Amino acid sequence: MPADNATLIWTVAATATAGVLLRPFRLPEAFWAMAGAILLCAAGLLPWREALAAVARGNDVYLFLAGMMLISELARKTGLFDHVAALAVRSARGSARRLFVLVYGFGIAVTAFMSNDATAVVLTPAVLAATRAARVKHPLPYLYACAFIANAASFVLPISNPANLVLFGDRMPPLAGWLARFTLPSVVAIVMTFVALYWTQREALAERIEDDVPVPPLTLQAWLTTAGIVLTGVALLTASLRGQDLGWPTFLGGVATLAAVCATQPRLLAPALKEVSWGVLPMVAGLFVLVAGLERTGLVGHLAHWVGTVSAQAGSAGVVGAGVAGVVVGLVSNVVNNLPAGLLSASALAAGHASDTVTAAVLIGVDLGPNLSVTGSLATLLWLTALRREGHAIGAGTFLKTGAIVMPLALLPALAVLR
Repeated sequence: MPADNATLIWTVAATATAGVLLRPFRLPEAFWAMAGAILLCAAGLLPWREALAAVARGNDVYLFLAGMMLISELARKTGLFDHVAALAVRSARGSARRLFVLVYGFGIAVTAFMSNDATAVVLTPAVLAATRAARVKHPLPYLYACAFIANAASFVLPISNPANLVLFGDRMPPLAGWLARFTLPSVVAIVMTFVALYWTQREALAERIEDDVPVPPLTLQAWLTTAGIVLTGVALLTASLRGQDLGWPTFLGGVATLAAVCATQPRLLAPALKEVSWGVLPMVAGLFVLVAGLERTGLVGHLAHWVGTVSAQAGSAGVVGAGVAGVVVGLVSNVVNNLPAGLLSASALAAGHASDTVTAAVLIGVDLGPNLSVTGSLATLLWLTALRREGHAIGAGTFLKTGAIVMPLALLPALAVLR
């Protein structure tokens, strides 16, 4: 490819990615991703056929996100998460520390079985409602718990993060193999993130909170949503155990849950469909196209060569090399967001015939590294959106001060125990 074309592709990709992360003129993230993708094709830098093929690469991710967002929105609309949050406040018995532990624990469960995006989109408003009911003076620790655990627990299971689907694609290992490799690093990441986050927020967690808060009753629709979540989780675990794609089970589970809930309460249909963040889907599609453009510049070839070199190393040198790869990808994810980083990494890993250890280290970097900054992951961007909807705002600098402590104290130990 001519050098001029490569420079133009990099310029378009960088501008579009910056637009996704910074949202100039308050235009949505999807606008910038799709604008960049269309510009690449219109300028002749990327053939339309290759762009469409790149969009098609994300089919499993789109289905997964669509199904999970439907279920998440139903959980919010039917009051399921508000009910659980109120129970958590009552269980805290006036202790801010105990409430923090409960929120963190609930965040682990939601992330592991519903994805980190569900934690960001659904759990965050419920936690805010709970902190208001408990008259919490300092809600930041609980909001941080939602954001940080969304990434820290995102490789407990293959379904815990759409980035896992992007990175492995059709090479997704069966559930038994996944658990054998990632259980210990996941436990270390979750524990170390908790310790570091608790330590940074210890002063705010010293207050007393209210515990006599009303618990909203569970409606029939909330029970149906609960059943849908459980059945979808079972379907996903079954598909993962068999090494099958996860998109269709999630999508069908979401549609079935929507149908069951709306059959008993038809007026929920329009609001539930309207308030789902559908813009995430074209944004992801646009990012797939941008990555396809970058692949034409030779970037993937250089990365694949490096991956092949690291994978060929034996013994301790190979382990150290894999760890370095995980750290580098983790840091890069905070610059370009972990979804584009995961897409490029997936291509480089496949082209470089990466070893299982290198692939696992890169996945940990893609999933856990984004805890450094608000631009690191899609889940954190969705978390910020959820906060804005509730009238809260957290600055990038404020988040970075905490992330600079929490992320490395979790990422490095998690990579160290990887085998």
